[in-house]
Amino acid sequence: MAPSVDIVTPAAQDRIAALKKDVAKGPSYPFYYPYFDVDEKFPPTEIFEHSDVGLRADPAKPHLLTPNTITRNLTPYIGTEVTGVQISQLTSEGLDELALYAAERKLLVFRDQDFKDIGPEKQIAIARHFGPIQRHPTSGNVKGYPEFHVVYRDAEHDQFKDYFGPDRANRTQWHSDISYEKQPPSTTFFFILDQPEPGTGGDTLFLSQVEAYKRLSPEFQKRLEGLRAVHSAFPQAEASRKRNGPVRREPIETEHPLVRIHPVTGEKALYVNQGFTKRIVGFKVEESEYLLKFLFDHLAKGADFHVRAKYEAGTVVVWDNRVTAHSAVVDFDNVQRRHAVRLTPQAEVPIAG
Repeated sequence: MAPSVDIVTPAAQDRIAALKKDVAKGPSYPFYYPYFDVDEKFPPTEIFEHSDVGLRADPAKPHLLTPNTITRNLTPYIGTEVTGVQISQLTSEGLDELALYAAERKLLVFRDQDFKDIGPEKQIAIARHFGPIQRHPTSGNVKGYPEFHVVYRDAEHDQFKDYFGPDRANRTQWHSDISYEKQPPSTTFFFILDQPEPGTGGDTLFLSQVEAYKRLSPEFQKRLEGLRAVHSAFPQAEASRKRNGPVRREPIETEHPLVRIHPVTGEKALYVNQGFTKRIVGFKVEESEYLLKFLFDHLAKGADFHVRAKYEAGTVVVWDNRVTAHSAVVDFDNVQRRHAVRLTPQAEVPIAG
């Protein structure tokens, strides 16, 4: 008879004990431990003028893709791994080229970066090159530095369980960050501080909303163009209130085009996501639900325009939120610590396709 799957071998027990001991030591970067202050309040966001820095980039990218830079495309449509360049050392021209490259490849995975060690002021200054940094209304931030959005999970803190609840069959949740903002983000930075051991999970799924749009028939594309959808911050705010968390800015709902144009590449992309898109303007409830369900399923099932970003110490991922969606992969044992930080520059009011 085969052994029961419930049996934990001595080797596995030793490994779990070692992981628990490691987690008990505390985070490697305690400065970035998530901070929640229910009394912290932000004013409503204001519309600002924005010109994407990628518009002034040299298409050849000589300041970014130097002879020492090695690139490897992860899939044809989305994702490139980059080694041999330090983001922290890029000139203004190199950062402009980074914005263009992220727009073209949708997701960039930089290895062996010193970004986590350069200090909050320089981290914020680099991200601010791409636009004003959004201060998140509900997530953990860093005390004194509300620009940071902190992602943290260990044996004592399971934000995914709090967010999804106990009754989800799977915890994949495709979204484009803070798409409810009047001016949603563009070139976004996510840097790893502590990560589960290689091969034990904690990755992120990304998809290309440009390729998702291209897969639709020309007639269906024409039907979507001109439509607008409502993106809502209310569920996120209510969930934070229920767990006695902060709501630093009162939630809003914003209408955005279902199809948007990237200001630099000119590519058209779907701009809907399961996390924040709630209804289509001008449609009756059943019509809106029917169309959104099709689009959400189309995005979720398009494995041939998805990519899985794998992390390790020193990894920084940069993606363009205007043309991608992503989901955490909650497949790791929470006796391991996962600690990362996001910086989220905002961009233009979405341009209708």
